[in-house]
Amino acid sequence: MSAEPGTLRPGGRTARVRAAVLRAAGDVLAEQGFAHLDLADVARRAEVGKTTVYRRWGSVTALVADLLADMAEQSLPREETGSVLGDLQANSRLVQRTLADPRQGALFRAVIAAAACDERTAQALRRFYDVRVAEWAPCVEQGVQRGELPQGTDAEAVVRAVSAPLYYALLTTGTPPDPAAADRAARAAHAAALAGVYATGR
Repeated sequence: MSAEPGTLRPGGRTARVRAAVLRAAGDVLAEQGFAHLDLADVARRAEVGKTTVYRRWGSVTALVADLLADMAEQSLPREETGSVLGDLQANSRLVQRTLADPRQGALFRAVIAAAACDERTAQALRRFYDVRVAEWAPCVEQGVQRGELPQGTDAEAVVRAVSAPLYYALLTTGTPPDPAAADRAARAAHAAALAGVYATGR
């Protein structure tokens, strides 16, 4: 699962205001963390009236939820390489690039830390990952259909297993994962899936 930035969708003034505010909110999270996220400061950074920000979002947690929703919408679509291992490697490399990005990695650390003590942020983060897992799960499902993985393999569990060690390494060491770590994560998840670890009924 990743939120590597894509291209903003075109739109009118409302879309431009939302994009500016969400960009400013992401900057604050990446630079200073959740504790320093303030609607008035975000409005100032985005060069938008405070009234507009308070009326549209109303609270910091609502703003973070919208930021995560936007990140999920703009994340790059899944790649289909023709093999389940290749697809899982594409997913792991996308996650790795996101976490290694100075801004995106810091933003994710801030949101994850906030989710540990704020339920609304935790719910928004879960929704974000639900979207990203659902985007990549068909890669595993297609692998099952091609006979590359056992029948009954839990596609979502496999996708989560790919990114889990990358996030764990970032959160426990403070060091972003490198491409080699991404490939190891994909190969480990693939080997476990091939062995039937994620097949239902096991």
